Amino acid sequence: MSNKTGRNDRIYISALLIALTLLMVSVQPAETQNSPATSVQNTPAQIHALKVTLLSTMLVGSTTGLGEWGFSALIEADGHRVLLDTGAHPDTVLQNARDLKIDLSDVREVILTHNHWDHVSGLMTLRREMMKKNPSALSVVHVARGIFYSRPAPEGEDNRMIAVRKEYEATGGKFIEHEESAEIFPGAWLTGPVPRKYPERNWSVSEKVQTPAGLVEDTIPEDQSLVLDTPEGLVVVTGCGHAGIINILTFARQEFPNEPVEAVIGGLHLFPATDAQLDWTADKMKEFKVANLMGAHCTGIEAVYHIRERLGLPRASAVVGSVGSSFVLGEGIHPGPLAK
Repeated sequence: MSNKTGRNDRIYISALLIALTLLMVSVQPAETQNSPATSVQNTPAQIHALKVTLLSTMLVGSTTGLGEWGFSALIEADGHRVLLDTGAHPDTVLQNARDLKIDLSDVREVILTHNHWDHVSGLMTLRREMMKKNPSALSVVHVARGIFYSRPAPEGEDNRMIAVRKEYEATGGKFIEHEESAEIFPGAWLTGPVPRKYPERNWSVSEKVQTPAGLVEDTIPEDQSLVLDTPEGLVVVTGCGHAGIINILTFARQEFPNEPVEAVIGGLHLFPATDAQLDWTADKMKEFKVANLMGAHCTGIEAVYHIRERLGLPRASAVVGSVGSSFVLGEGIHPGPLAK
């Protein structure tokens, strides 16, 4: 073979390699070319099927259930089941769930919104009872930083979560302590401790808490809520709303800008609020386009009606929550006969 022939062959092979390389680039998968598939992957997941059922609150809306000064709600979202708070008495939520024919044995995760007795007292009863059927039932509890802080009182320690922690962990249960907002499953976000932009002061001003900064007024710093992102807007579930419902909604908007609020469900600690405070709260809620309100527990009966009128919501969209009341995405509130 002559040098000329060899050189021509090398030129031909080089050209062929270049052509093959260009062909491979042209048929790259769509994911690597900033196609719509990439955008979908980066879009936050939303919840499409959602039901929130109240298992503990003051009002009993029908002939089923026990009322108490406490709160608990079962959240069922796209196949996930989570219990938020556990009521005031050891067996209220257990009994109400049975009356409502709701099986909690396949619920693995619990959210405790804060340390107060009327939200945590049913945890151990529920854990021990459900373990008989499923050892992993209620085996993970989400809490926010501050829930285990000491609350000293003249009669001794006033934070029962310190003792509950030891009992619960002895069963093999695990606490997950959040210092900031976190997604616990697709479309479901815990706020963690909420910044207090507005001075709503929805707590007792007489109690103290031992923090890393020393003994200070107990503002219930660990108060957290659950935010569920749906195509119709945000659904916010609160225990007592000690951080202030407007602070909670303001914080949620940082994570989900410009999304309307489809529903606010739970305790808002507005029962002692003045008319002026309720007017301010309702006017702020209007800015968030709150479409449904199921005010339970410490919200207050008059507060619910006052806010309903101020928001201009129809009767079906703003009710006092009762045991067994539910909110279903796409359907609205199912209040029960008495709360209707």
